[in-house]
Amino acid sequence: MDMKKRIHLELRNRTPSDVKELVLDNCRSNEGKIEGLTDEFEELEFLSTINVGLTTVAHLPKLNKLKKLELSDNRISGGLEVLAEKCPNLTHLNLSGNKIKDLSTIEPLKELGTLKSLDLFNCEVTNLNEYRDNVFKLLPQLTYLDGYDKDDKEAPDSDAEVYAEGLDDDEEDEDDEEEYDEDAAPGDEEEEEGEEDEEENEEEEEDDLSGEVGRERLMRFAFCETMNCNKILNMYAALSKIRSVKFLEFEDNFVCIIFP
Repeated sequence: MDMKKRIHLELRNRTPSDVKELVLDNCRSNEGKIEGLTDEFEELEFLSTINVGLTTVAHLPKLNKLKKLELSDNRISGGLEVLAEKCPNLTHLNLSGNKIKDLSTIEPLKELGTLKSLDLFNCEVTNLNEYRDNVFKLLPQLTYLDGYDKDDKEAPDSDAEVYAEGLDDDEEDEDDEEEYDEDAAPGDEEEEEGEEDEEENEEEEEDDLSGEVGRERLMRFAFCETMNCNKILNMYAALSKIRSVKFLEFEDNFVCIIFP
């Protein structure tokens, strides 16, 4: 699927100005260029174009609110000076798996004063002598390089944190609902108890009919676009501290995260 069609699908009947996160991973770019993305995406904060065949970011539109840009596993070898103009508030940039060979290629990033995290895994530049020390000197605004700070302390996984915060919010909402139920009138409680008994009976019947599922109840689920292995593992590690998590791979490059 080409990038324009993918963007149209990702909109899901929304206007570009309503979109804050846009994932275009594994689609096809035309001649290595970004296409179909316009400055109408004025509220966009996260953009992911992993493995789409990009060779340049010159056609990136003006995205003043963009904070995180995923460009890993492409064929970009230069032209990064446009990022300071097009994405002046960028804080996280992932260029892993691109054709970046020397420090002069990333030197324009020093104009991104808000840049805190830069990833260059699997780029030739990482093989240079004193690579980490030189990058931190070149880009003093950086806090993390390839996931670690100057003292080799690992950066927190922002994606896992976001999902964990979402789970906490859900639990708070559930608690609020329970408190509201406690305040209900006695008559309403009797009706609700009767309905709950009926639902429990139905659930038991369904459990008996499905040996594979047993008595496990799936409380909620979420779909997300294909992410690289590290992100999935990091997210799994963070979420498993809160509750049991299962990952099932489906067709069309989707991963399902199930919270039983």
